[in-house]
Amino acid sequence: MPQILKINPRQPEDDLVRQAVLILQAGGIVAYPTETFYGLAVDAMNAGAIERIFRIKGRQFSSPIALITGSNYKIGNLVTAIPAAAQRLMQAFWPGPLTLLFSASPMVSLHLSAGTGKIGIRVSSHPIADSLADSLNSPITATSANLSGAPECRSAEEVLKNLSDQVDLIIDGGPSPGGKGSTYIDITTDLPACLREGAIPLRIIQEALIKIYLRNVSVEVYS
Repeated sequence: MPQILKINPRQPEDDLVRQAVLILQAGGIVAYPTETFYGLAVDAMNAGAIERIFRIKGRQFSSPIALITGSNYKIGNLVTAIPAAAQRLMQAFWPGPLTLLFSASPMVSLHLSAGTGKIGIRVSSHPIADSLADSLNSPITATSANLSGAPECRSAEEVLKNLSDQVDLIIDGGPSPGGKGSTYIDITTDLPACLREGAIPLRIIQEALIKIYLRNVSVEVYS
């Protein structure tokens, strides 16, 4: 049975967040709330912990895993470049449910990028998720807290029911909003490409990018 730790979702207590960080630093897995669903966090720089995430979820190594960084973390060492379009979208929608796909730097695990050479990154607007990544001072995984193919979890109780003793700690930050997951935009192409339209509508993304390209941007949506 994993430990369940209740943390204030609006003003996370530093000492409680630190308890979760210690588990991450030891290679553990922590379930935590985000602005969409509950996620599973490991230290994204810990190869063994990343492999454990795949085993627990029953996830194929051909499926990449995105990251959440703290609002104070500089992503420069995770990516090879930050294009102007990415800078615009980061300013407009971070923190929030927008995952941007960058060209990954060599320090990013091949398991996280699934050999694509790209890594998805976002800054969460949920205070617990942001505090967790900020306090760790390292990116955390942002994969949903469920078995691959199973419905996402919106509460600590659902995580416990679905993953039982597979995780080391469940942070109970109350119910998450649910709805759509984060919107995925690939900014490694000549024009940004929408891989998944989620919580942020595509039209709003397009409006933000017009200021970069000075024309309407028809961002194709891929299934």
